[in-house]
Amino acid sequence: MLKFENVCFTVPDTGAEIIKDLSLEVKDGEILVVTGPNGGGKSTLARLAMGIITPTSGKILLEGQDISTLDITERARLGVGYAFQAPARFKGLTVRRLLTLAAGGEISDSDCCKYLSRVGLCAADYLDRALDATLSGGELKRIEVASLMVRQLKVAIYDEPEAGIDIWSFNMLVNAFSTLGKEKSGALMIISHQERVMQTADRIAVVAEGKLRDIGAKGDILPKLTDIFQRECIKKQPK
Repeated sequence: MLKFENVCFTVPDTGAEIIKDLSLEVKDGEILVVTGPNGGGKSTLARLAMGIITPTSGKILLEGQDISTLDITERARLGVGYAFQAPARFKGLTVRRLLTLAAGGEISDSDCCKYLSRVGLCAADYLDRALDATLSGGELKRIEVASLMVRQLKVAIYDEPEAGIDIWSFNMLVNAFSTLGKEKSGALMIISHQERVMQTADRIAVVAEGKLRDIGAKGDILPKLTDIFQRECIKKQPK
């Protein structure tokens, strides 16, 4: 369980308050999708969870342990993982080596195949490929998701996984999230605007202007968001 207790974050250089007294819980085994308008604080919340930035005040707890001041490496050791909007490319590092590092030791080709196939990739075609410019953004994104699966995380954080990928890769990611949700093996916190991603959620949280505006079961929150979207579309139609 990952828990935010009265968390605030103010940008040190500008004094801009991005997260404002926000409390939120990601339950064990659930998929929580965090959505809301651009600039509302969603990605900042994800970076706070991973330790990329530190709260100005409040606490972040992992299974009751205060991790607010721990860095990325320390949180990773405790079982928190993060998938970036734009995964890094590493010249000379192969997919096989990445999965080995993620596993913390040797991993068999059959296990590599199992994780890669879950994100729609064939191990025979990818294990010896380098994580460089020869891979598309969608391929890199799916490989990154596979590397998080290998780690058997307590909490996996995905920051806008749909960003910059093709429709085929997007479909495979949605399928992977659905599978992970059924397995209930760890908590997922997904930052997304996409309705199909929200359909995989157990609960949806709406964050806007740095505050938690609404949270609840997918069946309760998604219809509200659909109504809001339809009203906004009607307002923007030419008269």
